[in-house]
Amino acid sequence: MYLRPVHTEHDETRMYKFIQENPLGVLTTALKSESYPVLQSSHIPWVLDLPPTSESRPRPAKLRGHLARANPHSKALSEAAAAIAVSGSSKTKSAQLEEEVMILFTSPIHHYVTPKFYVETKPSTGKVVPTWDYAAVQCYGTMAVFFDGSAVETGEFLTKQIDDLSKQSEEKIFGYDGQEGRPSAWNVDEAPESYVNLLKKAIIGVEIEITRIQGKWKMSQELARGDREGVIDGFEKLGSETGDEIARTVRERGALKDLAQNT
Repeated sequence: MYLRPVHTEHDETRMYKFIQENPLGVLTTALKSESYPVLQSSHIPWVLDLPPTSESRPRPAKLRGHLARANPHSKALSEAAAAIAVSGSSKTKSAQLEEEVMILFTSPIHHYVTPKFYVETKPSTGKVVPTWDYAAVQCYGTMAVFFDGSAVETGEFLTKQIDDLSKQSEEKIFGYDGQEGRPSAWNVDEAPESYVNLLKKAIIGVEIEITRIQGKWKMSQELARGDREGVIDGFEKLGSETGDEIARTVRERGALKDLAQNT
C-alpha cells in the first residue's frame, strides 16, 4: 500500500474500529507449493480480538476466521501447516506458519472524483486530473492454521469462531440485539447440532496475530481548501447515500489535516 503522508492514518484505535465496521477482509498468502498456486487470496469475514486496555503488558491484537476446506487456498494452508506439525513432532493439529500473511480491509464507500469539482484550481490553471477517493486498512501478521477436523483444539476454535462471528454479524450488521423492540439475534444453537458438526468438518480455522497495521484514508485532504470544498459540495449534490458519506469523510479528514498543520 502506497502511504503518502497526507493520507496515512496512525491511530490504531481508529484503524481497529474500521476493521470492526468493515469485517470482510481479503487474506493474501505466498506459500511455496508444488500442488497449489503460490499467491492466493480469499475474502473472509473476520472477528477482531483486542486485548483489554487495562493490561500493563498488552498482547497483540488477533484476527480470527475460517475458510471452506474445499477452497484451494485452504488446501495450500493445510499442506504447509501439516508439514510444520510433522517436522516439529507436534501432537497438536494446528501449526504456526513462518510466512507473513496480509489482510486488506476496504471501505464500501469509495467514488470517482471528477476534475469538475476542483473549483479553485481548474478555473485558474486547468492543471487538474481525475482521481478516486477510498479508505483501506492493511494488516500483516503470523498465522496459526487449525486444519485437522478430528482434533479437539480445532473443534474448540471453530465453535468459538462460528459463535462469535454469527453474534457479531447479527448484532452489529443487522442490529438484531433484542433491544428497543428489535428482533433477537439468530444463534448457532438454533440449528441442529448434527448439522453444525457436519459443516464444521468442511472448514478450517485461521488465526492471525497482527504484527503491524497500516491505514490509508485517501479522501481529497491533499487538496487546497477551495478545491476540497468543491469536492464536498459536488458529492452532496449527487443526492445519494454514497455521495453524502464521501462528502462527510472528506470534510472530516480535511479537518484533521488542517488541525495537524496548525499544531
